[in-house]
Amino acid sequence: MKFHFPRSPKPPEISESDWNNWTWQLRHSLKTQEDFESVFALSADEKAAFQGGKELFNIRTTPYYASLAQDGGSSIRQILMPHKFEIEEGSQQMLDPLGEKRNNPAPRIIHRYSDRALFLVTDICSVYCRFCTRKHFTGQEQAFIKNEEYEKALAYIKSHPGIREVILSGGDPLTISDAQLDRVLSDLRRIDHVEIIRIGSRMPVVCPMRVTDDLVKILKKNKPVFLMSHFNHPNELTAEAAEALEKFVDNGVPVMNQMVLLNGINNHPALIQALNRRLLYLRVKPYYMFQCDPSMGTDHLRTSIEDSLEIQKELWGHLSGLAMPNLSVDIPNGGGKTYLVPNFETKQEGRVRHYLGWDGVEAQYVSPAPEKIKKPDISGFEKEWSDLKNSKR
Repeated sequence: MKFHFPRSPKPPEISESDWNNWTWQLRHSLKTQEDFESVFALSADEKAAFQGGKELFNIRTTPYYASLAQDGGSSIRQILMPHKFEIEEGSQQMLDPLGEKRNNPAPRIIHRYSDRALFLVTDICSVYCRFCTRKHFTGQEQAFIKNEEYEKALAYIKSHPGIREVILSGGDPLTISDAQLDRVLSDLRRIDHVEIIRIGSRMPVVCPMRVTDDLVKILKKNKPVFLMSHFNHPNELTAEAAEALEKFVDNGVPVMNQMVLLNGINNHPALIQALNRRLLYLRVKPYYMFQCDPSMGTDHLRTSIEDSLEIQKELWGHLSGLAMPNLSVDIPNGGGKTYLVPNFETKQEGRVRHYLGWDGVEAQYVSPAPEKIKKPDISGFEKEWSDLKNSKR
């Protein structure tokens, strides 16, 4: 089956050259209630949120992404539009749900896992998603990291040889200029122990015009760079988004997608399979399906873990492993990710494990006797393993 990706509904009064210019999109972002009222008929609940919600978290969207929330775009509207439920008390409200302040050893560095670290290069996003997990940091409107903080962050990465991977985040790293991005990537690439660079960005979703020939040349020059996109709903996959994703992969930039399960927006297997099969068709690997973090103002957007597991189990066996993302919950306060999978094991008897498969097949798996398990020769790899395990100690 070949998929059709519709083009975004550009307002007729805006020229093609402006609409397809990413800097124009950012300059004309909707930021105030008046801006939003020029595009949307706001409900009473939404108006109430504009009055009280901005103190909790910034409000912004690009004209392009706002256009997707028009006809039939109620799911996308819930992602970008504040709601009165944000300012009501929920069952769990955390300003820093991932415990990032506890794992912040240097300015703009989050070092939670031994082999990788986040480098927060900007505070700005082009769209402030209402489920954002980093409300304690994002939206402070610092376009690019201060030079003193930048140098301290680089020095930290250089002094920790166990850091093999650096993930650019923020804010959204693709909101900074090509020159600034090239500087960051080039400086990281000069650090010998940094093998992989990742960029986490919603720009292919909310402003795909950002993906220019010049941008992909910069990423290609500093390879290997992986692009982590954040599509949450199949309606976000427009022709413009599809072209942006294919521009990355056509130029050797692998793209993987991280989505968040959102209550009343995408928490149904029909939507998950539709999104992920379309992404895979565009050569984007569905990577994570995250449980929504309990950040401030997100209680109405969170699904239950039971609901999420049921969605995953219904997809199991019906969706290619290539299209099946890892269902994961981030343990609050910095406990790290834990994967959630359907449990098909029915019982265990010694070395025999009994299973009932998704299609009703019953079978046993017998493990080898413990005395037959041998450890392999790791000559030549001991130091590499030791450095990795000890990088945070």
